[in-house]
Amino acid sequence: MAAIEPVRRDINRPNKIKKYSSPLRLWHWVNTIVISGSLITVLINSTVLDEGSNAGFLKDQLQKAGAQVTNEQTRPVAGALADSVWSVHIYFGYCLAALLLFRLVLEFFQLADQTLLTKIKTAYKDYFVIKKQRKLARHELVVKLTYAAFYLLLLVMVVTGLTLAFKAQLHLPRPTARTVKDVHGFCMYLVLAFIVVHLAGVFLAERKESPGIVSDMINGGVEKS
Repeated sequence: MAAIEPVRRDINRPNKIKKYSSPLRLWHWVNTIVISGSLITVLINSTVLDEGSNAGFLKDQLQKAGAQVTNEQTRPVAGALADSVWSVHIYFGYCLAALLLFRLVLEFFQLADQTLLTKIKTAYKDYFVIKKQRKLARHELVVKLTYAAFYLLLLVMVVTGLTLAFKAQLHLPRPTARTVKDVHGFCMYLVLAFIVVHLAGVFLAERKESPGIVSDMINGGVEKS
């Protein structure tokens, strides 16, 4: 069993499919949309609306129309176009912050056996203490710790993103802002890596030992009679 594949069945009740509450499923899919939208805005500004190349494109097009302009004159226009997309990126960031807060609060209101902390404790106990179904318990522990690391990564993304969004109000020195931006950007690549690994794991699980795992995140893990 590949380490990245999520498991559909409960460790201690192999005949039972894991249950997912409606708030958790809602969070999962809305979070997917928000993260995807945020990454798309980064992709657009890194390619189509890249300030350097876009300034040259604007200059060429204006010159073809008969205007005499330089890169220095078109660069602010290119920057304004990029800034408009960054504004959308910031709104996605606000949504991500709200979703992360929602997820943290939800952890306190979930059924005990559905909380991430409980699942980590159960897998840890099964593997290190009871030594029951150790292969499955180890796999479950790795998967859940990976999810916990992802939540921590989202927290860093949100904190650094909000810091950048309010850097003027925080009177953030330029070197500090640059460092925060670098951390934010590095975390983005880690998020991309997690998404790739997660999708690969779900795909393998659907193809091999846990078919139906995607539909479980839609219908909550309802077993068909």
